Amino acid sequence: MQEILVRILPIIALFALGYLLKRLSVFNSSSADAFLKLIFYVSTPALILYSITGIELTKSYLYLAILPVCVTAVIAIVSFVLIRILKPERKKAGVFLVGTMIMNTVFTFPLIFAGLGQEGLARILLFDFGNAIIVFSLVYYIACRYGEVSKNNLAMLKKIAFSPPLWALVIAITLNLLNIRLPETASALFQTAGSITFPLVMISLGIYFTPKIANYRLLLLSIAVRMGLGMLLGLLFAYLFHLEGLDRIIALIGASAPIGYTTLTYSSLENLDKEFAASIISFSILIGFILVPLLMM
Repeated sequence: MQEILVRILPIIALFALGYLLKRLSVFNSSSADAFLKLIFYVSTPALILYSITGIELTKSYLYLAILPVCVTAVIAIVSFVLIRILKPERKKAGVFLVGTMIMNTVFTFPLIFAGLGQEGLARILLFDFGNAIIVFSLVYYIACRYGEVSKNNLAMLKKIAFSPPLWALVIAITLNLLNIRLPETASALFQTAGSITFPLVMISLGIYFTPKIANYRLLLLSIAVRMGLGMLLGLLFAYLFHLEGLDRIIALIGASAPIGYTTLTYSSLENLDKEFAASIISFSILIGFILVPLLMM
């Protein structure tokens, strides 16, 4: 537990640093927008290329890749029904849909590595395959659909088709299946570029974070659907897929992960309600700091 706390404290410190720099007027929301675009177009594709090309893909891990797709499909249906019933403002509705569908598996990486070691980390990376494909395709489409600027279907499909993270996924999986390893220089470059993702995201969240809770009912509902319903669905599909031991633990942690950072990235790119996005992410992460270690125990 002490090792986990050691890994958590720097994460909290980065979040606090972003908030402090905002209070000191060093950064503002425009700065955070720029950081998030850098994450989307540069650091996230680099992180995907570095991480996925080095994982051994085997049939025994297939269910871990399928499980997040099943969980997200059910959550998407529930979220759309809730939006129809509650009828929130369009920008908040878009954030609610995107937020409940994105599992913040990146948040769990350092915690899982600290508590479950390299085997746990390898499994959560495989779990993230299905999650990432949904996030960088269907969820991005929904974000575009609810964005401020009106877009036709063809324009949105073009944006998805040229999404850098999605192409990075395709290339990384192809290289992995063909057993092609990245050159040492390229691997070092992608590792370095990808390593800035987490600090930039946490600083951006700190910049957007506000202690005031706006629309607390929708905020609590967002977290309940993403983490509470996600955990129940993780249990259900782990049972249906006969996952045991470490596989079951990873399935539960991944399915109940906090609301993903990409919610804020898409909110920035498509001009959704960024403050609401930062709020639901921030408070779900605070819960995640407690929930993830408990699930590992």
